[in-house]
Amino acid sequence: MLPYRVLWSNARFCLDNITFLKPGDGLVSMLPMAHMYGLMIELIFPFIRGCHIYFLTRMPSPKVIIDAFAAVKPKLVVTVPLIIEKIIKTKVFPLLEKPLMKILLHVPFVDDRLLGRIKERLNETFGGNLEEVIVGGAALNKEVESFLHRIGFHYTSGYGMTECGPLISYAPWNECRPASCGKVVDRMEIKVDSPDPYNIPGVLWVRGMNLMQGYYKNPEATEEVMSDGWMSTGDICTIDDDNYIYLRGRDKNMILGPSGQNIYPEEIEQKLNNMPYVCESVVVDDNNSLIALVYPDFDNAEKQGVTNLQALMEENIAQLNKELPAYSQIRRVKIYHEEFEKTPKRSIKRYLYKRG
Repeated sequence: MLPYRVLWSNARFCLDNITFLKPGDGLVSMLPMAHMYGLMIELIFPFIRGCHIYFLTRMPSPKVIIDAFAAVKPKLVVTVPLIIEKIIKTKVFPLLEKPLMKILLHVPFVDDRLLGRIKERLNETFGGNLEEVIVGGAALNKEVESFLHRIGFHYTSGYGMTECGPLISYAPWNECRPASCGKVVDRMEIKVDSPDPYNIPGVLWVRGMNLMQGYYKNPEATEEVMSDGWMSTGDICTIDDDNYIYLRGRDKNMILGPSGQNIYPEEIEQKLNNMPYVCESVVVDDNNSLIALVYPDFDNAEKQGVTNLQALMEENIAQLNKELPAYSQIRRVKIYHEEFEKTPKRSIKRYLYKRG
């Protein structure tokens, strides 16, 4: 239940902090209106600002989105990681893998010129008028994030949930920090249930103007997450001295290791998703053994003449295990031939794959 103060506080924050958006500017709405992320940042805020809002009439494939950007030329793009990752992985990374490009990127001065040109091309992909891309809804792939940071691309990551209408944290592109989802927004407080929130992950709690009244006609569910005006987000994180938040994973997704260690599957998945021919993955526990469920990049594998994807994925796991502590080693990999089922905001429905 979101009272007026929640909508006002979120809208006020956007008006105060996303000041480059002006009346008459165009914005492409790609997110579902059933979620507060899309409803607030792509409809209510730009409507108040006086922007022209364009809605996609087809499923948001990379081509459909890029065509829309070319027509609208938005200053602000609000998206989920899957969309920007697909654009980077299909439009940019193949270019960087060419032998000549690999050599030139190690030549001083030449590398800066090349990266600058890539940044220009990427801006053109987003319509050529871009001021900022806001990524939210899930963590951005670390390889993609590292690349965007390296070329100085105007991206940032935000964090929130429908219960907060949605904003909890945000920082503009020139203040964003790698691996962080921004700092706590105006009129909100945070605390981490940890003896050392700067180094030891704990569950994030929030309170303030953006917080819901509770769940409609469901006092039991409300009591589960609310206590003395604070709400448990269910997300595990650390923070820094400036109240920037660094998410580790969902509390309910955490896996208890054989000797009581906390294993965060999202962190393992991020590493795995950066490996060759991996589109997406889910790490699950099966009788105290971790299994990696992988949906490979079948199209790219076919183009490159890769025929034995199972063997390749097992090589990926062997390499990944060298980077992981003994208690979080992957014991087996299972290939899925269809994309994992997702929510409207494009996050994987993990509960469907608990048993692998």
